[in-house]
Amino acid sequence: MVKVIQMDAVNPRGERNVIDGEAELLLGFEFNINGKLGTTIYAPYTSNIDRPTGVLGVDIPSYIPSNMIAAPGGTTHYKIISAGVDVDFENETYVVDSNASAILPWDAVATTALTLTNTVTAASTHPLFLALGIEFYQEVNGTMYPLKNGSYNALSLVAVSGM
Repeated sequence: MVKVIQMDAVNPRGERNVIDGEAELLLGFEFNINGKLGTTIYAPYTSNIDRPTGVLGVDIPSYIPSNMIAAPGGTTHYKIISAGVDVDFENETYVVDSNASAILPWDAVATTALTLTNTVTAASTHPLFLALGIEFYQEVNGTMYPLKNGSYNALSLVAVSGM
């Protein structure tokens, strides 16, 4: 964030802000330094932000989970998550929409293609952010228990559209 604020060439030192900075510098930001998206999910994906409609999405073609996802010991299942956010830094408000896949088996069977769509304010004049992440589970006696291993649960900004 410091780099984003330092890119504000409009306001004087001490009054710089995110709005006049370069929000795009946050692309690739990892929310979990111990669990990076690029070393957890190897399946290819595409991300897009359609500002006029307010639709932020991620498309993941078919993949084999055990080959394309690095999972912690004990994992039997996982879930892919996404969130689209429209942030109004001036008024300190935001609009967020999240989406997730079903809990999927971590096995050697190819998945179907996955599309996660998030809808925020159409034609927004604020910065838009799209995050992609993964959560891991262990099934015991038919119940799914989330694995809280911090070195694997990853979340990263995969698309950013500043204003």
